[in-house]
Amino acid sequence: MKIKRSKGERAFQVFNYAFLTLIIALCFYPVWYVAMASFSNSNLLTQHSGLLFKPAGFGIDAYKKVFQNPMITKGYLNTLFILIVGVILDLIMTSLGAYFLSRKGVLFKKPIMLFIAFTMFFSGGMIPFYINLRELHLTNTLWGLIIPFMINTSNLIILRTSFESIPDSLIEAAQIDGAGHLRILSTIVLPLSKAMLAVMVLYYGVSIWNSWFWASAILRNREMYPLQIILREILLSNDTSSMTAGASAMDTEAIGMTIKYATIMVATIPILCVYPFLQKYFTKGTMTGAVKE
Repeated sequence: MKIKRSKGERAFQVFNYAFLTLIIALCFYPVWYVAMASFSNSNLLTQHSGLLFKPAGFGIDAYKKVFQNPMITKGYLNTLFILIVGVILDLIMTSLGAYFLSRKGVLFKKPIMLFIAFTMFFSGGMIPFYINLRELHLTNTLWGLIIPFMINTSNLIILRTSFESIPDSLIEAAQIDGAGHLRILSTIVLPLSKAMLAVMVLYYGVSIWNSWFWASAILRNREMYPLQIILREILLSNDTSSMTAGASAMDTEAIGMTIKYATIMVATIPILCVYPFLQKYFTKGTMTGAVKE
């Protein structure tokens, strides 16, 4: 049976939908503009002003020039290595730490948890952190972007809360059958936490994909640059010379504009394609453990 809504409720619902639609449009349009500009003719785009809802003369020359740049391909490979290896190690280390902190009867559990939470608010600073990386010979290597960042404190706390929501009776039954902690973690805890693990993959993946600061600080060999550093050079340093060779000065400026938009799309599309596969787990995962019984 449908509930009959009052005029005020219907008016509020219409206003709510209209307002949310406006917010969606405001958030979506910048992405649409970049996408349309990347497929536009460079000369026509420089003459265009105002809103852009369709390409100004369709063309894919900008994408051809982007993929002709060897640094884009190299940056992609470096980023994929950091992303795949980093996410795997991040999940392993975070799961081990979360399982340890979620078990009852752990000696000094509360002081350890307070010590870990302390790192969320205070740190030694960038210079001591860089010195540690240098002394550990992790500068100018891709491992320097993976090993020091294997555990994020907030993600650790979220995953620990998820593990705590698993009934103790399952853990105790496995212990009675002789299962050790690694067996319990791999066969009971992790399979029951698939939604939260998917959220961790999304959190860690987006963080790694978007990170550029420490890569710019510790990497000296351009062959090791991840994609975001290459993108930063193109956008901030206005360096598209490697992709506009042979063009006149005026054409170089016009082509460089579309190349920037194409580079942004190339760097953004992969992470956007991953989200739909994890979306069904996202709400369930983030709500796990939110209400303590």
